[in-house]
Order: sequence, then structure tokens, then C-alpha cells
Amino acid sequence: MRQTRRRDAFDSFLSGEVLLVALMAAALALFLSRPALRSPYDLPQLRLVLWSLYAAGAALIALLTAIRFGVDGRRFDLLLFAGFSAIALSWAAFAVGRSVVARSENGIETWASIGGVLAGWVVITCAPFVRGGVEARRKALVETLALVIAGLALTWRLTDGAVGGARERVAASAVLALLNLVAAVAFGERFRRRGEDLDRFLALGATLTLAASVEAVFEPLTAVRYVSQGDFVRLLAYALLVVGVCRAILASELGRAVAEERARVAREIHDGLSQYLFAISTHAAMLHAGADPDETIPKLEQAVRAAQTEARFATLALSSAAGSAPFDSALRRYVDFLAADGVLDVELEIDSGVRLAPDEQIEVFRIVQEGLANARKHAEARRAWVTIRRRGSERLVTVRDDGAGFNAPESEAAGLGLTNMRKRTAAIGGDFSLSTAPGRGTAVEVVLRS
Repeated sequence: MRQTRRRDAFDSFLSGEVLLVALMAAALALFLSRPALRSPYDLPQLRLVLWSLYAAGAALIALLTAIRFGVDGRRFDLLLFAGFSAIALSWAAFAVGRSVVARSENGIETWASIGGVLAGWVVITCAPFVRGGVEARRKALVETLALVIAGLALTWRLTDGAVGGARERVAASAVLALLNLVAAVAFGERFRRRGEDLDRFLALGATLTLAASVEAVFEPLTAVRYVSQGDFVRLLAYALLVVGVCRAILASELGRAVAEERARVAREIHDGLSQYLFAISTHAAMLHAGADPDETIPKLEQAVRAAQTEARFATLALSSAAGSAPFDSALRRYVDFLAADGVLDVELEIDSGVRLAPDEQIEVFRIVQEGLANARKHAEARRAWVTIRRRGSERLVTVRDDGAGFNAPESEAAGLGLTNMRKRTAAIGGDFSLSTAPGRGTAVEVVLRS
């Protein structure tokens, strides 16, 4: 099933790529055949604005890939960070910065900026071919940024004062077009093999940049103050890449949360279900050794029922962590399982107007689960109330019980899960509060802002 979805996604991507290339080729042919359409715009101020937007877009992509590297620690993201950092610094320092300081037409574009952009795309093109991860992530980011700055300083020294004409600009654009082509193919192939959404956006961004570079090869600008149609295509490429990296970061954060939840469920199975299985094996051994069946069999049946309940809880928790069960139905099923034996009566109220993000759903589910488990196992409550509703601009999650209550400092020492509940609330940017006293029950409240 997964292979089929991945193949369908790649077929859709490939069809889009073919259509995009066809449209770009048709547009290029139209501009080449109609000289009146390809007249550049003599707008030096707009040119400077575009360079600034290139620098800002590349810098934002570099920052986002650094964040993603901090989450996953993959060399792939580290190379993307290095490449886009080099491009951003080249636009900012050698193009925009030089033009602002020099205030002359010749300063708007230098060979240092061209060299920096080419070097950045060389690194980006290498990214699809690397594998593995890095342990010391912060150190790797600092060292990579230092190498990028040192490399750009060397580029400045080598190209300072260099003068080139239209032929040299065509050659540079041709090299950049070749890098863009290799990058588009490499990221597309990586998307085919791995099915990662970011690779699709990187391939599309490289394709748009390829179109801009090819346009510069066939129609090189005679003066740096001019703006061509390809400049706007390049700006669109950066915007598309920003969207793609943002989506990848959200997926990485959610994936990490899912992995953490599965690890926690595994620990719960080990600590909970395994104990009941051990009890079952112990009672079975006692029966085999000749123990009184009238005393042992009821205990064995009780352990079996408890193991079944724990297994259902674990299955439900895994289904919620995997995102395969809708939040409302998963929570209702959990409450039904919990209250099935009549030990704890739970009233659940969920406002249909409350919307929770995927990461919020996971954490809220666990907070409610933790609160009800505490009410059942430790507070010896008979009734509990769970409410998820809206209060003004805030979303409110409340878990109350009529149990024994406790003193808050003693509860933390006893390890009743309050620390985990606070951490989960903080992970989704919420506020956590606890109201309890001996003999007065417990109320846990989580406030999420819209």
C-alpha cells in the first residue's frame, strides 16, 4: 500500500515536472521568436529589491534547514544549510551590500556574488548523494557556517576587481544551469526512492532556477541595471523552496513526536502488560505444581482480564500515536475501555468547534490518559470528568475527579506523572495548572491559545 502511494505521488510529480518544463520551454521559445517581448526593464532600483529578496529567501531557507537539521541531524539537511547560507551571504554581501555602499551601477552585481551562488549550488547539488547523520549537531552547524564564511572571503579575494563581459556572464549562467539540471534530476530521483515531500519541492525549485539560468544564457543582460523575466522566475523558485522546507519541518516535528510516543508506549507495555503476563505464568506454574484450583484459577482469570485491558490500551495508544485514528474517536474509545469494568465512571465532553493540530492531539491525548490513569490507580476516584472546549480565544482541556486528592509537593515526589503532563503541555505551548487538596479531588487544566 505504501509503495503504491509513493509510486502514485512520484507519477504525479513527474507529470507536473514535464508540464513545467514544457511551459518554460514554450515561454523561452516565444521570447526568443518575438524580440519585442524580451526587452529587459531598465529598473536598477527594482533590480536591487530583487537581489534583496533573493538574499532574504535563501537566508530563510538556510535557517529552516538548520532547524530541520537540529531535529533529525542528517547530513542532507546540513549540506542544504551550507549551500543556501552561501547563496544568501553572496547576495547580501557582494550584491546588495556592495551596491548600497558604492552607490554605483557596477556595484549591483559582482563576480564574487556569482562565484558564491555557484559554490552554493554545488553544495546543494551534492546533498541528494550523502547519507548518514551527525551527533554533535550544534557544533556541526557552527563549523559549517564558519567554513561558508571563510569560503566566501576567499572568493572575494580571488574575484575582487575582476571584469567580465557578456561572454563570461553567459558561461557562468550555463554552469549554473547545468548545476540546476543535475540538482533537479537528483532530487527527483531521491523523491522516487524515499518519497520525502521536501525532495519534491527541491526538485521543483531547481527546475524553476534552471529556467531562469537558461533564459540568462540565451538572453544575457547587457547591463547590470536591467531586470529580465528570468529574475521573477528565480524569485518564485525561492518562494516555493521556503514553502517546501516549512512543510518538511512540520513533518519532522510530528514524526519525532510519533517516535517518542511509540517509545513511551513500548515502555508502558514493558512495565504494565509484562507484569500481568508474568502473573499469568506464575499462576499457571502454581496450578501445574498442584496448587488449589479454587484459589488459583480466579486469580489467573483476573490477571488475564487485566492483561487484555492493558493490551487494548496499548493498541489504542499506538493507533493514536500513528495518526491512524481520529482524535475524538480515539479518545472516546480509550474512555470506553477505561470505564468498561465499572471501577471509574468517566464523562467526556468535546466541543466540536475546537480544532487541535496533529502534535497537539498527541499531547492532549496523553495528558488526558495520564490524568485518568492517576484518578483510577492512585486517587481511587469513582467519577471523572474530561472536558475539551473553547473559552474565548483559548482552548481548554480539563480533567477532574472525585478522588482522595493530595498535597502537590507529595504528588511530585510520589511520581504521579505530573512532571510528564507539564512537559507535554509546554511542548505545545500551553499553560498547565493543578488544583487539588486531600479529600477534595483533583483538577488538571491545560490552556491552549489559538
